[in-house]
Amino acid sequence: MSTWSWEEGIVSDTFQNANGDSMDHTVSTYPTSIIAMVSEAWKKHAHRVVLRHPDANDNWIDVTGAQAQAHVNSVAKGLIASGVAAGDRVAILSRTRYEWTVLDFAIMSAGAVTVPIYDTAAAGQIDWVTSDGDVKLVFAETDEHTNRVRSIANDDESPVTTIMTIDNGALDDLVAAGSAIPDETLEARIATLGHDSLATIMYTSGTTGRPKGVRLTHFSYVRHITGIHDELRPMLFQEGGSTVLFLTLAHSLARLVQIALISSGMVIGFCPDPSKLVAAMQSFHPTLILAVPRVFEKVYNAAEQKAAAGGKVKIFRWAAKQSIDYSEALDTPGGPSLALKLRHKTADALVLKKIREVLGGRAEWAVSGSAPLGERLGHFYRGLGLTVLEGYGLTENNAAAHVNTPARAKIGTVGPALPGIETKIADDGEILMRGEQLFQAYHNNPDATAEAFADGWFHTGDIGTLDEDGFLTITGRKKEIIVTAGGKNVAPAELEDRIRAYALVSQCVVVGDSQPFISALITLDAEALPGWLESKGMDPMTVTEAAKDERILARVQKAIDRANSNVSRAESIRTFRILDEDLTIENGLLTPSLKVKRAQVLKQYAGLIEDIYAGSHTK
Repeated sequence: MSTWSWEEGIVSDTFQNANGDSMDHTVSTYPTSIIAMVSEAWKKHAHRVVLRHPDANDNWIDVTGAQAQAHVNSVAKGLIASGVAAGDRVAILSRTRYEWTVLDFAIMSAGAVTVPIYDTAAAGQIDWVTSDGDVKLVFAETDEHTNRVRSIANDDESPVTTIMTIDNGALDDLVAAGSAIPDETLEARIATLGHDSLATIMYTSGTTGRPKGVRLTHFSYVRHITGIHDELRPMLFQEGGSTVLFLTLAHSLARLVQIALISSGMVIGFCPDPSKLVAAMQSFHPTLILAVPRVFEKVYNAAEQKAAAGGKVKIFRWAAKQSIDYSEALDTPGGPSLALKLRHKTADALVLKKIREVLGGRAEWAVSGSAPLGERLGHFYRGLGLTVLEGYGLTENNAAAHVNTPARAKIGTVGPALPGIETKIADDGEILMRGEQLFQAYHNNPDATAEAFADGWFHTGDIGTLDEDGFLTITGRKKEIIVTAGGKNVAPAELEDRIRAYALVSQCVVVGDSQPFISALITLDAEALPGWLESKGMDPMTVTEAAKDERILARVQKAIDRANSNVSRAESIRTFRILDEDLTIENGLLTPSLKVKRAQVLKQYAGLIEDIYAGSHTK
């Protein structure tokens, strides 16, 4: 519901979100739309580079604010000329790239609604999103993506009528088609956008079932980003600030952060191919890194393996310890001792500066979300000069609800609530939230919307604690809590995170619900295995062979023992099995945002789990 009234030249907006609360705002406090927010930044930086993207030879192409605005406007006119009406849903099926961003803003400028689809989505997933979202036009990145969409569009029940391929010149075609559309027509479309206008439908990654479409308004973004700018100003408005964007823009966190960065003036470089990320970092020299914990784990593990291959693993581990000790000492009243400072300086010269160079040499800040990072890695990176600000959020609260800030940070937590968000912990430990930027509703799913709220509070499904300073710590998912036969409640996330930190481990799934003890299903990192074997002087072997090798089983057991040392005996892992294959998006065991589909894993390996608890081959 939206009502407008004029009073002394100021517009007042009453906005209603999914919890049914109406909140009065002075519209002059926030931009009227995402497009207004972005356009203001591009106008301010009209002659400065704001975006960069790689050419065919991986050289950076610079785009100024004026050029970016002109491109978006031209594509938006093409959409209007092609028959896209205000309120129409338009999907983007693509990796993160410059064209994704241009299309996103052009779609919104035309008054339409962007529906992102993960580029890894199977035909059935594309069918669900386009059908539920009533998507008529789909932008597909490659011919292969186009064929996936076409396979479902041929169905008479599919709403998809048009598919345009980015690699085949879709944007150029739109620019040509819109050349006769006057500026006034585009301006009129943009003028229809207001705080209560639907900006996007973001489909959840579907860890527990069919993805739900989360409806987010323009107000949700402009309100949220205004608060983010206030809280993260030293990082976002840093002179010469830049970042390489490689996380998928189909994920709510990358999408929110991208808009926040563009509207702050930070330069974004697009890296569509994650295999080229290190090279992109080293040529781009970002000041900010946006990544999921697995990326930080892989950087650490790769550095350790490289040191081991050169016979310097003891030096690396000593240096890593100095980095962690130094960071931990920063949080004490006295700070690092003189002796620790000297050891840290030596560690930096021998090891730490080389890791900074891998990340481009200029990175001072990092933002991590989507999964817990862990205190050890948080302190390690801060000790080498990269402060990782860990945050937490769901698509329903527009990707970010809590985050550590440059001024207020506690490693091991996900920080205090962002402006506009209120958090409390229910009696059973579930994290409850309410706030101005929460989602409008689940698309076409009023029952799910109603179930998600109680007494005006959104039930996140996550378990956590709030300390006396309002810092939130996540301990697990409510539905994932394991209750053993002895009645012990076990949150698997802490154990899984610690075991995944071991260089040889890719994934870990803790099991044991209604069983007498806790066990784990573990997968090996196929990319890390060859280097690890070489560093240990062992012959090459396949993942399947390694899963049965007694030496590797012993190493994994050591990693488990270290994880067990942090929990009670009732919570400890008593036995484990190494799976023959990794959990991947392709085999349906990971979501596109790399979260484990726990229910699917338990179903697929039910026989193996039954074998564990039948007593056969236990350790």
